[in-house]
Amino acid sequence: MTLPPPRLIPQAGPAAWAGSALTPADWMIPAGAEAAAELAEPDAAQRPQLTALLRQVAERLDDGRGFCLLRGLNLDRLAEPEAALLALGGLLGRPLPPEAAATPAGFHADPADILALLCLGSLAEGAVSLVAAAALHNALLKADRAALTVLHRDFPYGEAAAQPVFATAEGAFLSHLDRAAMAAARLDPAQQAALDALEAVAAAPGQALALPLHAGDLLLVNPRLVWLRLAAESAALLRRLRLDRPGPRSLPATFRQAASNPMVGG
Repeated sequence: MTLPPPRLIPQAGPAAWAGSALTPADWMIPAGAEAAAELAEPDAAQRPQLTALLRQVAERLDDGRGFCLLRGLNLDRLAEPEAALLALGGLLGRPLPPEAAATPAGFHADPADILALLCLGSLAEGAVSLVAAAALHNALLKADRAALTVLHRDFPYGEAAAQPVFATAEGAFLSHLDRAAMAAARLDPAQQAALDALEAVAAAPGQALALPLHAGDLLLVNPRLVWLRLAAESAALLRRLRLDRPGPRSLPATFRQAASNPMVGG
């Protein structure tokens, strides 16, 4: 059966950003010492600064640029930074089990509603790079509509359920990209060509944002909107936590994973 072509329309709003157009004010949220101190408070009523901070985070992930960087919490200075990351993540969502520690070479979307990366040392600019999925969608809308049409249709993901790279759910733009999982499946020539076109627009000058990270920085990403690329040397200095969080761009059920043993990944 021949599928009808998807309705291809430009994506608008703050999530359709280009890295060259952003400044640190667009993605950084300074965190005061008061918010950091409140992390140890068991009672939510005793965490007003931290609650307000996490409300900003949620707004930026759901309705803003799809990512933000918290600077000033200094979780790296604590005796157990991984435990602190897990505690903080539990205030944003439900921790998921860690995946394998391999670092994908290209841009990818982690199977989670939120990905949190805690930096334990200084990483040079380029060790962590981000791209806006909506911006790549718009670039292909202009440059290669045939490739974009293919990316709106299901791709095989090995043992996981098929999933399009670009989609909408209840009017909200969603995306997913996992080339490693795709490599375990058989792609047809049109799918491979579409992924090549996607990689080409992601590599265009000014599209990606290269972030320098300092010790203690906490990067939070909505993988439905923003894809991540990590250099191999970043793995030793980053602690990862994936979170399941109901929301307007929540992870589709086919990619949702049980979290019987919440853990932090390194």
